[in-house]
Amino acid sequence: MAAPVAIVIGCSAGGLTALEILFSGLLPILPQPIAVCCHTGSATVDLMCELLARHASMPVVEARERAPLEAGVIHVAPSGYHLLVEPSRRFSLSVDERVSYARPSIDVLFESAAEAYRDTLIGVLLTGANSDGAEGLARIRRNGGLAIVQDPADAESPAMPMAALDIAGTDHCLPLAAIAPLLNRLCLP
Repeated sequence: MAAPVAIVIGCSAGGLTALEILFSGLLPILPQPIAVCCHTGSATVDLMCELLARHASMPVVEARERAPLEAGVIHVAPSGYHLLVEPSRRFSLSVDERVSYARPSIDVLFESAAEAYRDTLIGVLLTGANSDGAEGLARIRRNGGLAIVQDPADAESPAMPMAALDIAGTDHCLPLAAIAPLLNRLCLP
């Protein structure tokens, strides 16, 4: 893998708590943009962004159509839309059919980001109750990127990380508390 340029993170059931723990451990000087897809079931992600911002040392914003992925910013997929990363490394939103019963879909974000960033992307898959994200993580690995999966034994809902391990494999399978320190080491020179 080349030096990481961007990070994508996916989660579902238990994801808000997992993201709070993960973000509280990330250093504020990380230069990479972070894009997050979390199945929330709510109509907006405003409250989620607000809650995550209490634990993050970097800005947390809702991803917007045509906006660039900004360095050192956490971008959260809006409710009801698939979040994609274009080759220009700007976001686009789609209301295409649900994938793995979800919109936004982790697979859609991961697969589009894998094409835009190739071997400079880190994909992180956390707790969740379905298999969304596993195919996208496989694409990240095929394109030379790095895959990090939360240890299913440590996850509130182990189905998503287990599916990722079965379908994509991983470069690192770690308890949640160990993921932020790993990202800090990988992302800072």
